[in-house]
Amino acid sequence: MNNVFSNTSNLVQGVDTAFVVILSIIFFFLISLTAIMLYFIYRYNKKRNPVATQIEGNNTLEILWTVIPIMLVLGMFYFGWTGWKPLYSAPPKNSMKINVIARQWKWDFEYENGKHMDTLYIPQGKPITVNLKSMDVIHGFYIPAFRLKQDIIPGKTIVRWFIGNVPGDYDLFCSQYCGLDHSYMYTSVRVLTPDKFDKWYTDTTAVAPVMAATPVLEGKMLIQRFGCTACHSVDGSIIIGPSYKGIFGSETEVITDGKERKITVNEDYIKRSVYTPNADVVKGFKKGLMQPYTGQVTEADLEKIIEYIKSLN
Repeated sequence: MNNVFSNTSNLVQGVDTAFVVILSIIFFFLISLTAIMLYFIYRYNKKRNPVATQIEGNNTLEILWTVIPIMLVLGMFYFGWTGWKPLYSAPPKNSMKINVIARQWKWDFEYENGKHMDTLYIPQGKPITVNLKSMDVIHGFYIPAFRLKQDIIPGKTIVRWFIGNVPGDYDLFCSQYCGLDHSYMYTSVRVLTPDKFDKWYTDTTAVAPVMAATPVLEGKMLIQRFGCTACHSVDGSIIIGPSYKGIFGSETEVITDGKERKITVNEDYIKRSVYTPNADVVKGFKKGLMQPYTGQVTEADLEKIIEYIKSLN
């Protein structure tokens, strides 16, 4: 079977085998039942069989069309199970761990050395463990060439693993409709040979972001990187959450533990909104749409974001 499949990942053969087996069974019955139907139409039409013939039961046939479908269903289950099992088994201990953050509407891949990328770079032949997390709605982590597809549920970290066997670029996109700009959640997986990956992984200067000259501009870059503008506008218009325009220093009504109260939008309030977004929900907006950014946004990043929000007054 190895010559039939592309073998781009460790999941391909199991998934493709299950697909071919099930499709073959479907085509077999489609063709055979259609042929039998046409034969009966020809053999037992009114001209050839003017008097209806009573056919008695046949125990052998009864047993055959009970046992054979059971065996076929069990066979399809077996091949489906063998294709499904590797993805949901425990990741190898020597696997490389990558945090995958999905948000409206972009991907963020965080490596153990602190690198953040919008393209997934992996070494050829090494097990990769992805910790999948959504910051807003349900997204779908989908790499068609690897036969890997996993929904990402907000508030839950989902762990999956795979191996990229063949160097090259492969499509990666969101398989769940996640809002207006769903089609923008398109990127790629870049499988590099081990030596090229090691060179890329250790070269921090080649991919380091160009830092802006002021905290305000750095805050703007961080707002864009974390995808905040998908829900919060900077021009006063309302999207999913309150606009950043003119909000700092103003009074706003929030719902806290089911009770309405007025607060002033200051540094402390913004920090709570980032780390515990459901503690104080601005009146008129839904609770639970934003997930906590603890571990995603550092204190230093937050200070720069606050400076940018101040500049919008």
